[in-house]
Amino acid sequence: MDESFEQKLKEALGWLRKEYTGIRTGQATPALLDGIKVESYGTFMPIVQVGSVGIEDARTIRVAPWDLSQVPAIERAIREADLGVSVSSDSMGLRVIFPELTSERRAQLVKLAKSKLEDARVTVRAIRDEVMKDIDAKLKTNDISEDDKFSMKDKVQKSVDNINRNLETLFTQKESEISL
Repeated sequence: MDESFEQKLKEALGWLRKEYTGIRTGQATPALLDGIKVESYGTFMPIVQVGSVGIEDARTIRVAPWDLSQVPAIERAIREADLGVSVSSDSMGLRVIFPELTSERRAQLVKLAKSKLEDARVTVRAIRDEVMKDIDAKLKTNDISEDDKFSMKDKVQKSVDNINRNLETLFTQKESEISL
């Protein structure tokens, strides 16, 4: 068992965390705009590099571009991202307004969050299986003893159980966020 195993587990957790920021709840979250690229002066840049992004109220995000001539490009980029939000511009920039979630949409989002959780679990299982096979191979080549094999496998399983608890906690938090 090495650091790359622990690193891969952390990456699976980080992936789920990132996926969950992309799942829109009824709350305005600036992180939702992180993946949007705006065409600015001939190149594509993240929204945070062309203006400031902040929360105006519970369901509104304010985007204030550094250069007001960029407003149409930012508005176009947000609309094309198809986030299910409405966008309006004013003299200070843009407002991104999040509509209320219907109970049907909430159920779809919980289902989506659950499927992302399952994807992360599958990844963790694959990582664990790979390490377990490696441990068995070391035993066959006599690189480790039988006792070492059991202690290494026990360590691996404890790490996997811990990461699975963290994944479950993330899901529970997202589920309650969606249900608000």
